[in-house]
Amino acid sequence: MTNAPGAARKAPALCISIALLAMLAIAMTFAASAVAETPGGVSSTTPEVENPTAPPGKALLVNGRAVPPANAPAAVKKVIAAANKIRTKPYIYGGGHGRWWDAGYDCSGAVSFALHGGSLIDTPMPSGSLEGWGSGGKGRWITVYANGGHAYAVIAGLRWDTAGNTSGTGPRWHKSLRAAATGPFIARHPTGY
Repeated sequence: MTNAPGAARKAPALCISIALLAMLAIAMTFAASAVAETPGGVSSTTPEVENPTAPPGKALLVNGRAVPPANAPAAVKKVIAAANKIRTKPYIYGGGHGRWWDAGYDCSGAVSFALHGGSLIDTPMPSGSLEGWGSGGKGRWITVYANGGHAYAVIAGLRWDTAGNTSGTGPRWHKSLRAAATGPFIARHPTGY
């Protein structure tokens, strides 16, 4: 019975260790469920509204965030959701081309990020490359306008552009479909959209 006192002293330490491991496991479970997946596998801390939809037809602009139309295809809703995640980022030349999640975005980086959210492109594209992307002409849901110096998109009736914001530049939604940059632009769209 000489081991009994030593075993009694080890039992509280063992119980504390097991309790700490259990609390750590619970905390990790809650932390993992709180992370929202976004395009490109990046995470967002921006709270999203549960199943927001606008009436059929055209997206709504509410406090700078686009709300997709109820009848928009799933890919279009994902493009809008992706764009919403970066809608307050600053303009940074070359931003969004080296990695999907960046400190800021340039025009084609912002368009690429949005399109990637709907699984419509796999890699960021510069504005010149967007001139030949997809199918020619305007799309029903998404139209990308590009030239060698600028790119923007019209998605469900709202302009997604880094130019034309009175409070600064960067990826933003605009009600006006008119380009803030000079053209001419070539219109392209994802096939089927």
